[in-house]
Amino acid sequence: MCRRCFSRRSSKVSTQHQTGCWFNFLTCFRMRTRSSSTQSEGNFLPSQGSEGGGGRGGWFNGKLKKLFRRPGGQESGNSTGNLPGNISSPDSHVLPSGPERPPTAAILKFEENIEQSRFWEASQQLIEREERLFSENPEVEGLPGHEEEVNSLAADYKALERLVLETLQQSLSLNTGGASTEALTSAVKAIYQEDEQDQLWKQRDGPPPGWRARGWMELHDTTVRRLVKDHMDNPSTPPANQVQQSSVEADICSMGRQLLADLQLVVGMVKTCYPAHVNICDFYARIFHQKTSARLKKIADFGLGIKDCTFLLRWVNEYYPGLFQKPELVGEISVEPLGKLLPEEHLKPLEEQYLSTKQTELMTYILRVLEQEKQKWKDGEEPQMEDGCYNSPVSYDIIQFINGMVTVAEKVVGDLHKARSITSELDTLMKSFKLFQDEVVKKNQSNRKAVIKANLGGVQQFTNVLQKNGHLFQEDARTNCLKVLSDMKESAHTYLLSSLHDVLKPHYRKLGTSEWLNKPEFERLLVSIKTQSKELQGSKESCHQELMSQFHQEVAVEYVKRLLKGGVKLKDRNQQDRACMTVKDNAQSLHELFIEMGSKEDWLKEILTTIAEVIKLQDLPAIQMQVASLGNAFPDLSDKHVVALLKLKTNITKADMRKVNLTLSDALRETSGAGSRSFFSKVQVK
Repeated sequence: MCRRCFSRRSSKVSTQHQTGCWFNFLTCFRMRTRSSSTQSEGNFLPSQGSEGGGGRGGWFNGKLKKLFRRPGGQESGNSTGNLPGNISSPDSHVLPSGPERPPTAAILKFEENIEQSRFWEASQQLIEREERLFSENPEVEGLPGHEEEVNSLAADYKALERLVLETLQQSLSLNTGGASTEALTSAVKAIYQEDEQDQLWKQRDGPPPGWRARGWMELHDTTVRRLVKDHMDNPSTPPANQVQQSSVEADICSMGRQLLADLQLVVGMVKTCYPAHVNICDFYARIFHQKTSARLKKIADFGLGIKDCTFLLRWVNEYYPGLFQKPELVGEISVEPLGKLLPEEHLKPLEEQYLSTKQTELMTYILRVLEQEKQKWKDGEEPQMEDGCYNSPVSYDIIQFINGMVTVAEKVVGDLHKARSITSELDTLMKSFKLFQDEVVKKNQSNRKAVIKANLGGVQQFTNVLQKNGHLFQEDARTNCLKVLSDMKESAHTYLLSSLHDVLKPHYRKLGTSEWLNKPEFERLLVSIKTQSKELQGSKESCHQELMSQFHQEVAVEYVKRLLKGGVKLKDRNQQDRACMTVKDNAQSLHELFIEMGSKEDWLKEILTTIAEVIKLQDLPAIQMQVASLGNAFPDLSDKHVVALLKLKTNITKADMRKVNLTLSDALRETSGAGSRSFFSKVQVK
């Protein structure tokens, strides 16, 4: 026999060469072992219709027809089924269509079938010889005079097994000059046929011949596993551009390309050589999964740097699952039963290494951005202006970095919950941002207001992201960050508005006094408000609206606080009517001015209007209804506020005041407070 046929199999050795060598080997073997009295080498099939003698006759032919037919009487084709531990099915051995047997007159000899890779036909011939030899005497294997025939049959079986397995070992070379699909189909049919014969012998009383119970299905599975391992250990697919790739990355990439190419070949060609019910695609996929997992475990145990660690995790969680989404593989392979490519004990240390590194990178980056912004402020540099508004890149840069890092981490570790753990220290970083703003407020530098106005935009951007993209953050960190940002906005508003209130104080002092009842005095307040509000310009539009809304609310609070101080006593109905009209006019004027300047707090007008109605009303039940209505809208309205308001009306008794407060208490008990606004808690009364 040819020497290279005994060496390690190579996909480059053709099936035709293998079978030719075995033909020469068998011829020499028989010349040495057979006597001239033996029956002719060739066809051992009985004549058609024969049921007696040494052949299997009609029983065996009927058995073959049953074996190679689909349910319904047709030859096997595509049917469905589940892949068990190996490719065999306990229900049936329905085989794919293969090369038809030639007519009886043209039946080939065993050697000719072997040489032409007609393994199924060769297997049939051997089984019929076996049945003919052992049907007369089940223990013929040990009887004198039969040794030559038994040895010849054993040698032929050995030749068949070797060539069938060698053909099987070229399953992943069908498209590169290895075995043909016809040869592989015939080999698969032979495997099923021989397995069927093994099962028949198990049902008989006598001992089987030495070549029986070889476990053809197990041989098939072992051969395929060895084939897949060889392909995964020695990927033959040409590598892509490996510039800047580490050896680990290059190794995994080569393995991945080989895996994809082989699975595409299995789905496109190998599948056609098998019965559909065995789900050969799933069988191959499971073996590839196991072998790939074993390779990656060794790589993971090696101890990887962060670059290789990241690549391995991403390949396991993103690239590998993506292979099965290729159009030619979708629907052909059951992916879910495969499970994770690496077990948890291998994934966890890799994930911890990756996430810890990324968290450190995130914190380092944010601190560096804040430090750069702080240095600009110390140098007296003002933030850049865009469309007339101060703009700080701090929030935008940090938000983009967080979003990108968490998004990538989710792909790398395959779990958003794990990925967002890198933001667990974000509240600490946000406190650093607040400390920077507090330092700006304390130090009187020329660029102070510009920096604070720019920070307002950053605070708003951070808040929006935390509220609308909460999935990027751990919940505790998100909640803490929102609290810090709220404090920062309040601090910035207080700083920017405090200087305006200082200018407006002289006008505030005259509210609720006899001078206040003169319209020109309040108009001077409005003019001053409009003039001072120009100092608030410079923040982005949405931030400016929030600032003006806060300014509007604080002026309204100051107005009510000054009114309830009781600087004016309304002794009769005329004075009370006049005061009512003044408060309503003031409410309307404030409303129009602040809405024009950008405020959205139109509800403040309602408070002043209701107070005006209470001042005007003379009927106690009507007063009680107005106070109850005000309490329902603003549950922070207290007895002290009501008493202070009613004291403006000198014609109301203390008994009436108590009745009104009782009505308020009843109204507040029935009010849940859900969705209500806060206002009177900011109005301090004695």
